[in-house]
Amino acid sequence: MIDDSRTMRRIVSSVLTDLGYETVEAGDGQQALDALEVGDEFQLACIDWNMPVMDGLTFVTKVRENRAWRGITLMMVTTESEHGQIVRALAAGAHEYLIKPFTPDALRDKLELLGLLPVEEIA
Repeated sequence: MIDDSRTMRRIVSSVLTDLGYETVEAGDGQQALDALEVGDEFQLACIDWNMPVMDGLTFVTKVRENRAWRGITLMMVTTESEHGQIVRALAAGAHEYLIKPFTPDALRDKLELLGLLPVEEIA
């Protein structure tokens, strides 16, 4: 989870952990890129839009520019709800978009749409 709000990182990480994911938290896009650059492998990144140092849209763009990271599923999890913002994020390479506030079921539904729920969770 990439978000400058520690509380939001904990909420999303808790939901993901309950769904069987191991999570890593970053307070901004640059911290997340640093984790990718040291070779950590990630299946999914949940990304806030508005963060200091590097915002979520810039993070998405940088991930998509690097061939080694193209397999990471990117989901924006943000308060930005304007249609234009959603279009920009998806055009930049985000796979899905979830608007805060959200319920754990809404996050689970997005993961299911992306085919990212652990097998035992889908059954």
